Amino acid sequence: MSFMKGPKRPKFDLDADEATPLSFAVSSADRETLGIVSAALALRRMRLAFQPAVYAADPSIIGFYEGYIRLLDPQDRVIPARDFMDVAETQELGREIDVAALQLGLLALQKNPGVRIAVNMSARSVGYKKWTQTLRQALKTHPGLGRGLILEISEASAMQMPDVLIPFMKDLRAEQIAFTLDDFGAGATSLQLLQEFRFDIAKLDGMFIRGIERSEKNQPIVKAAIAMAKEFNMFLVAEAVETAAEANWLRDHGVGCLQGYLFGPPVVAPDFSRFRKGRQEV
Repeated sequence: MSFMKGPKRPKFDLDADEATPLSFAVSSADRETLGIVSAALALRRMRLAFQPAVYAADPSIIGFYEGYIRLLDPQDRVIPARDFMDVAETQELGREIDVAALQLGLLALQKNPGVRIAVNMSARSVGYKKWTQTLRQALKTHPGLGRGLILEISEASAMQMPDVLIPFMKDLRAEQIAFTLDDFGAGATSLQLLQEFRFDIAKLDGMFIRGIERSEKNQPIVKAAIAMAKEFNMFLVAEAVETAAEANWLRDHGVGCLQGYLFGPPVVAPDFSRFRKGRQEV
């Protein structure tokens, strides 16, 4: 499945013949930013910000929280992910960021039993020893911890390494860990691989959600994604929901969970009791 034309070109994919003084300046600034990111990881200047994803049928009930990693500069300011993530993902630094996000997510689960938290990862981290050791050790030390963990993998990343990711997912299902296919519909998905992956959750890319109630362009795309998620038994989540009109359209057309600023921004210290309270009242 692909709803976009061709893969995007990497931001810093420059041939030697295309290099310009401006590109060298960008690369220099990029290296400086990556240095700040590396220092933040080494000094543990980091935190997770948690955003709720709520049930479309009853937004008072939280389905899970997504944890977004925030890395801080020496002045305790958040380093914008857009300034480094495109490049970091192609280097070991990206795997170290995945490790840090996993560590913070697991710690939050240990402190808040019963809560469900989604942590972002790249498929490349499956083969990264430090990441897998972090996960395995936590699962061994805290039996049952996997029930609260959701590992979120982008569509593009999943399609790059299916031979590694599919057995990894199958193995960890014994720990009751759930898996989300992020950016659903934004890239090229093999239907055969989608069947083999057996993702538990699919998350609709936010670019399709904005103004969906009046978008003749995006409505057929979202309807097709809803039908495909149902066919493959994936619980569907829409991200970047910002208006009641968007939420109502998505609910009426069968989207199960909604995430976005309409229901709350990412916050460092959420009231996790809301998660348990909503379920107790059902």
